[in-house]
Amino acid sequence: MIQRIQSIYLVLVSVLSGGLVLIFDFWKNENNQSVDIWTLLEHQDYLLKSVSIAFFLVALLAFISLMSFKHRILQINLNRFNILINLILLGLLVYHLLNLSGETMVSEKGIGSFLPLASIVLLLFANLAIQKDEKLVKSVDRLR
Repeated sequence: MIQRIQSIYLVLVSVLSGGLVLIFDFWKNENNQSVDIWTLLEHQDYLLKSVSIAFFLVALLAFISLMSFKHRILQINLNRFNILINLILLGLLVYHLLNLSGETMVSEKGIGSFLPLASIVLLLFANLAIQKDEKLVKSVDRLR
């Protein structure tokens, strides 16, 4: 059912990874210019291009998981895969943030770099709610 609490969590993950990432900046470069998702997509480094693609992949997977509400086991597996992608994405962002040039001065890191953490937490909450529904359905089937 699409009106369950896990649907709200999955919509929030889609909005975080697909929408808010377009608004928030990741960091400021040495020229004091803001680096956002579009700047990363146009970057020459494939590592940075993969960061921007991974954000959209996370949003797409969360939407697919939301639409597969009749298949709870598939939903759980998609969410687990999405958590794995978010962990890799978080690792790439932390690696790049720690290797920014010009770290002798005080650097300014944006909130966009920490959006995968919020996505991971929301996906974990969604998985818990889906597992709760799955247990409820199995207990009702056992009574029949």
